[in-house]
Amino acid sequence: MKKRLSCPCGEYIAGESEDDLVAKAQQHLTDRHPDLEYGRDEILFMAY
Repeated sequence: MKKRLSCPCGEYIAGESEDDLVAKAQQHLTDRHPDLEYGRDEILFMAY
């Protein structure tokens, strides 16, 4: 199960589960990168 992600901006995102990680990553995108949009599969592809 993938629960960690390093955003290219340098932000480290961690979740308790894949669902939590995706939610936190999407919130990060909304807050810091409003011009970008990634779906669940794209986020989990970049996660580890």
